[in-house]
Amino acid sequence: MAKNYSPQEVTQLLHMWRCGEQSALDKLVPLVHNELHRRAHHYMLNERAGHVLQTTALVNEVYLQLLDASKVNWQDRAHFFAISAKLMRQILVHYARSRDSQKRGGRFRQISLEEASIFAPRPDADLVELDDALTALAEVDHRKAQVVELRFFGGLNLEEAAEVLKVSADTVWRDWDFAKGWLYREMKHAARKL
Repeated sequence: MAKNYSPQEVTQLLHMWRCGEQSALDKLVPLVHNELHRRAHHYMLNERAGHVLQTTALVNEVYLQLLDASKVNWQDRAHFFAISAKLMRQILVHYARSRDSQKRGGRFRQISLEEASIFAPRPDADLVELDDALTALAEVDHRKAQVVELRFFGGLNLEEAAEVLKVSADTVWRDWDFAKGWLYREMKHAARKL
């Protein structure tokens, strides 16, 4: 089990890793593992039964992708978890698209976005539809799409998302509220086209 650590300690290790110090990565992984695992577990709890990836496998996939990201200009701990959230989204959407492309004549299921204080996927949620809608939202308002990505895929709370985006928690809440409604309308519209 990882010891308690300060955000500054993680930030320092990220900067050292970016500068090529491999031992920094060895020290960083135990510090962030439990938090990364908790966030992945939160998301995977609501995935369909029998999902190809389990929580640990998702975390391992994120680590593999992060190894290629050693030259990222890491800002701080929050930035690390934001990048991790984006990677979780990409990995899960990739698996969902692969699954759907392997089905013969399979159609996407409609996703229902329920108003909630924490945006969480439902068992019947179709990740591909959500990803498409989120990509469309990013074209309209990139920050609002980032808020959804950080909260939905990264499990960040309002304050953590605000730290990553360098805005107030109130701004994140307004973006969050707008984005939920926008995504709901976009996905409802897309479902009518099927």
